[in-house]
Amino acid sequence: MFLYIIFIIIGFFLLIKGADYLVDGASGIAIKFNIPTIIIGLTIVAIGTSMPELMVSTTAALEGHSDMSIGNVVGSNIANLFLILGVCSIIKALEFQKETEKFENFITIFATVLLLIFGNNMKSNIITRAEGIILIICCVFFILYNIFMAKKRKNDTEIDTNKNEDISIFKSIFGIVVGIVALKFGGDIVVKYASEIAKICGLSEKIISVTIIAFSTSLPELITSITATIKGETDMAIGNILGSQIFNIFLIIGVSALLCPINYSFEYNVDMMFLIFGTVLFAIFPFIGKKHYMTKSNGIIFVITYAIYLTFSVVKAL
Repeated sequence: MFLYIIFIIIGFFLLIKGADYLVDGASGIAIKFNIPTIIIGLTIVAIGTSMPELMVSTTAALEGHSDMSIGNVVGSNIANLFLILGVCSIIKALEFQKETEKFENFITIFATVLLLIFGNNMKSNIITRAEGIILIICCVFFILYNIFMAKKRKNDTEIDTNKNEDISIFKSIFGIVVGIVALKFGGDIVVKYASEIAKICGLSEKIISVTIIAFSTSLPELITSITATIKGETDMAIGNILGSQIFNIFLIIGVSALLCPINYSFEYNVDMMFLIFGTVLFAIFPFIGKKHYMTKSNGIIFVITYAIYLTFSVVKAL
C-alpha cells in the first residue's frame, strides 16, 4: 500500500510538470501564429489532456469492461465540469468569449444528449459501431469548426510582434510534446495505483470508474486548467475543459464503440442527467449574475455539487 502511494506521488509530479510544459508550449504557439488561446485550448490542449481517458476507455472496451469504458468518460466529464471549472473560477473569474456562449456551450450540450440517446436506444442498450462512426464524424466536424473559428478570430486577436519574434516554434512544440507525454504517463501511473488501492478497499468496478478512475484521468485537465488560470490564460482553461468534454464523447466513445460495441448500463442515466443539468447550468452562467463570467460563487456551487455527487455515488454503490 505504501509503495502504491509513492507511485501516485510520482504520477502527480509528472502531471504537474507536464501541465506546465503543455500550457507554456501551447501559449507560445498561439502567440507565434496569432491563434486565439481558446482555440488552442479546444484542440491541442484538450486532445492532449484527454489521452488518459482515451487509453483507459479503449482498453476497457476491448477487454469487455463496458462499465469502466462508459463510467470513465461520464465520470471524467462530471469532474471536468463541476470540479475543475469550479476550482478554476474560484481562483479567478472565468470570462466567456462570445463564440463560447453562442456555439461551444451548445456543442457540449448536444454531445452529452447524443450520448444519452445512443445509450438508450429503443432496440437495445448497446452503443453500436454505426453510432461510434456517427460520433467520430461529429468529432471531425468539431475540428473543422475550430479551424473555421481560428481563421475568423485571428483578425480580432492583438499580438505583440516583439514578443512574437522571441518565441521559438521548436521550443513550443517540444514543450507540447513533452507535456502530453508527461501527462499521459503521470495519468497512467495514478490510475493504475489508485485502482489497486480501491480494489484492496473492496470497491466495485462501477464506483471505481465514475469516481477514482474518472478523477484520476481528469487530473491532466485539472492541473493544466489550474496552471492556465494561474498564468492568466483563462481562455485556455475554459477551452481545455469544453474541448475535453466534447472529445471524450465524440472521439473516445466513438473510437471505443467502433473497436467493440459498448453495453450501456441504464444505471448511468442518473449520472448522464446530472451531467446534462450541469452542462446547461454552465451555459446559463454568462447570462445571469455577472454577465459573460463564471464567478467565484458559481465555482463554489459547482465544487459543492461535485462533492454531493461523489457522496451520492459512493453511498449508492455500498
